[in-house]
Amino acid sequence: MLAIIGGSGMTQLSCLEISHRQIIRTPYGEPSGPLTFGKIKDQDIVFLARHGHGHTIPPHAINYRANLWALHSLKPSHVVAVASVGGIRADLAPGRLVVPDQIIDYTHGRQFTYFDGTERRVTHVDFTLPYCQKTRALVLKGASNANTQIIDGGVYAAMQGPRLETAAEINRLERDGADMVGMTGMPETALARELGLNYATIAVVANYAAGRGTNATGIPLKEIYAVLEQSMVGVRNILEHVVNCHGD
Repeated sequence: MLAIIGGSGMTQLSCLEISHRQIIRTPYGEPSGPLTFGKIKDQDIVFLARHGHGHTIPPHAINYRANLWALHSLKPSHVVAVASVGGIRADLAPGRLVVPDQIIDYTHGRQFTYFDGTERRVTHVDFTLPYCQKTRALVLKGASNANTQIIDGGVYAAMQGPRLETAAEINRLERDGADMVGMTGMPETALARELGLNYATIAVVANYAAGRGTNATGIPLKEIYAVLEQSMVGVRNILEHVVNCHGD
């Protein structure tokens, strides 16, 4: 079974032939919403809307631990997350798709680990390569088969949100080596690693980051939603081909 986590612009998966929805309760509370089960081209899929089906849960309030635990309980072969980002690097213009290979965490106050109790030994998890290389390769192959351009590699800066960043903050992120900025990459990516999930992200560049490109003096939010709506067509095409590759 392939698991898909939808972000901003993807609260439902239109190519999914839905069979049923199920509420899964976890030791960490309830996920963002019911999990949607179905098929894409005869392959089993489970879909979870990260922000809820009505897109009502802001990035800092998402129950990431419950979301990942619920998916882990289903033993998916791969987890592909979709996330919107702002482009910092010059070639990451609105509408571009990226499969990041590194991440920097600037979030705070989030429930970020499953190993925060004192009843067992201290557990450290290797996070040198934060995304599963096999799942990244699966996404890249799907994009190639779909004839959809996607950039291989990039550093994702995970910010707290829900506000967007200042131009000075983006300058700092660029000095730190970040190529794109988003709000949901962490702790989702780290939790997936703690659970041993084969996890990768498709990042959709929704806008230039603050102070970059055409957004030197501000970010027009209406344009972000228009870009996401158009870009998600390409993402859905990729996911359909990922399913084909996954079934090979």
